[in-house]
Amino acid sequence: MCISELANSKASVDNEEEYNIRVVKTLYDALNSFDVKTVPRLLTSDLEWWFHGPPGHQHLMHMLTGSSSSSEDKRCFTFVPLSTVAFGPTVIVEGHSKEHSVSWVHAWTVTDGIITQVREYFNTSVTVTRFGDPQLLSSPAAPVTVSSSCQSVWQSKLCDNNSVPGLVLAL
Repeated sequence: MCISELANSKASVDNEEEYNIRVVKTLYDALNSFDVKTVPRLLTSDLEWWFHGPPGHQHLMHMLTGSSSSSEDKRCFTFVPLSTVAFGPTVIVEGHSKEHSVSWVHAWTVTDGIITQVREYFNTSVTVTRFGDPQLLSSPAAPVTVSSSCQSVWQSKLCDNNSVPGLVLAL
């Protein structure tokens, strides 16, 4: 989806989460096709980026900054989303690269149609929780576990939870 289609789709989308998912999917399409005009239009110029995983797997940073040492390095990793879910402004995307033997999770924050933050996890089990009134936090996207006012709403499925570190992302 190109930028103009994305802008036009905002009027036809009934909820913010669906639109935020479209923004993030458009970014993946642009990254994987090396569309250098679309990528900066989707990201704020002061993108907040956080990484957890082996330093050699900072593929997204290399793609966004062009910091790889050669053009071959930049083209060696493709992000193929296998599952996507949104919780308000946060879009969680999970994927796996058999070629590189890694699982990854990205947590994107979308504000007014622009991506302002990304949290990137490689070979890490991620659990997303929300704090607040359980009745107000229910989402059809994931099974709900309620404990007091902390609700687990999503957990990564592609990594081996016994052999990788686990983190909780609180929304």
